[in-house]
Amino acid sequence: MLGSGYTGRLLYKTGTVEGWTVHATSRNPLNNLAGIPSEQRLQFDLEQPSTWVNVPVGVDLIWCFPAAPFEQVQAFARTLDASPRRIVVLGSTSAYDAPSQSTEYPPPWIDESAPIDLTKPRVQGEEYLRSELGAIVLRVAGIYGPGRNLLDWIRQGRVGPSRKYVNLIHVEDLAAICLAAVEKGTPGEVYNVSDGLPHTWNEICGTAQQRWGVTAAAVKEVPSPGKRISNAKLCSELDYRFRHSDLYGALDLIESTRSQS
Repeated sequence: MLGSGYTGRLLYKTGTVEGWTVHATSRNPLNNLAGIPSEQRLQFDLEQPSTWVNVPVGVDLIWCFPAAPFEQVQAFARTLDASPRRIVVLGSTSAYDAPSQSTEYPPPWIDESAPIDLTKPRVQGEEYLRSELGAIVLRVAGIYGPGRNLLDWIRQGRVGPSRKYVNLIHVEDLAAICLAAVEKGTPGEVYNVSDGLPHTWNEICGTAQQRWGVTAAAVKEVPSPGKRISNAKLCSELDYRFRHSDLYGALDLIESTRSQS
């Protein structure tokens, strides 16, 4: 597991519970991976080639941070002579942010065949790993979960009511999908990772007010209509069943768990 941030930490726990041997990496494993057995925590920094040899030979890789800068991605990839069995790269649905002339609303559904913005360094890195090493690219929607609560975003004024669509994925589903991609994903393929139920911020903020008494600050209307991301390929090819398909049920659980802690 390259990178052990918000998603990586849960991925480690999920994989371990399901019987995987997971090696977690960090630039500073002693401080950042204190809860992980010493033999399973490794120092890795994409910009420090001396740490690349710490990655065990022949393992599956789940790449959890942006695949950039491009030159370092290429250089590291060239060291993987004894290729890992699978490489899964966590990308972003922002790859689909290429300029569009469409004024359609609601915006059209976007699947994996949609144009991507190759001017973005991370997208260049993802595409290089996919085309050269057969990496499986997961284009991930907005991640939420315990410690990353949409209702807090509203409380803090980071988001507010607008007609813009947002696509989301619970971190527990994302961790499970990463493991499913290692087991069932087709090398060189792309899968959109979203719960498949886009919401507008108008709807989310309205429900937050009605259900939890969370009042959104007035914000200037966002001109972008956002995107609606299709997860049909993920569901059919990886046969994935979501644990948190109901956004508001998931937020209820996050809120109740926090109030008990």
